[in-house]
Amino acid sequence: MIQIPYEQILQKIEEHTKLSQEDITAKINEKLTQLSGLISKEGAAHIIANQLGVKLVEKTSGKLQIKNILIGMRDVETVGKVQAVYEVKEFQTQSGSGKVGAFMLGDETGLIRIVLWGSQTDKISEIKEGDIIKIQNGYVKNNQNRKEVHLNDRSKLLVNPEGETIGDVKSFKREITRKKISELQDNDLNVELMGTIVQSYEPRFFEICPSCGRRAKPTEDKYVCQQHGNVEPGFSYVMNVFLDDGSDNARIVFFRNQAQHLTGKGHEELLVFKEKPEDFDSIKTDLLGKIIKVVGRVKSNENFGRMDFIAEQVNINVNPDEEIKRLEEEQGKTDSVQAETKTVENSEQVEEVVQ
Repeated sequence: MIQIPYEQILQKIEEHTKLSQEDITAKINEKLTQLSGLISKEGAAHIIANQLGVKLVEKTSGKLQIKNILIGMRDVETVGKVQAVYEVKEFQTQSGSGKVGAFMLGDETGLIRIVLWGSQTDKISEIKEGDIIKIQNGYVKNNQNRKEVHLNDRSKLLVNPEGETIGDVKSFKREITRKKISELQDNDLNVELMGTIVQSYEPRFFEICPSCGRRAKPTEDKYVCQQHGNVEPGFSYVMNVFLDDGSDNARIVFFRNQAQHLTGKGHEELLVFKEKPEDFDSIKTDLLGKIIKVVGRVKSNENFGRMDFIAEQVNINVNPDEEIKRLEEEQGKTDSVQAETKTVENSEQVEEVVQ
């Protein structure tokens, strides 16, 4: 079933009738009572819209603007401009292994995450920010109250197809939440931490396919890429530090690009430490006591029974005084709002007593 947010249903009914939102809500509540609560609020709103002759979904086939893509749709076709590209991840389940990748697509009406599975992930290496992408035969799923278009082997993805243009894209800005390390929860996304590096480790190197950058796995005396077969591997790396913010400490994981940002070293400079890991000691020492900010996500590390923080952005030029001032100002605004809310609540209580 195609899922339409309740607020969107109300808006549609209001646009196509002369009813106010209060009148519409009253009709929905009446329907809920009539059906003895055996239907959701959204379901009751669907019935009211149908009774009033309001078509909630204008179009379910053909090329859709992103704002008109709804959870539950299948065979979706849309065109947009790439706003961000994410790494391909490999995973292992009881039934076998697989790969998943993603990128953010935008048009004049909104933004949506595109998720690629299986062989579709091979196209990630062809995609860059600013490319125009046409998608056909996608299906829409709900992920933590966000709609996503998923692509499987029967879906089509075209990069910079002829005749397709996109106007000004709705700005892409992630909502980032500042948290203390002690407040982190499994699967947190877009979280910002600030703290002091109290321990650091040299990079760990692993083999990758030189063509697509994916992990190359050793088999007997050769390395194999799932896409390109036998390859002469290149190398990438990952490094870890422990960050302490006074509330707790956490292991922060920096893959290739973020490791470069953290250390201030280029790719070739870091590869030198593969053969001479002892030369990295001076960098580890320089990192100790350094205050940094990182934005990223939390991932459960089942092998060690802990949560790891995967860095996606790193800021090594942190001014502690400015950060403290900003946090105090934000806290002051929060306290002010809470005080105003409390005043309103107290006023309402006084009015109740007087009445």
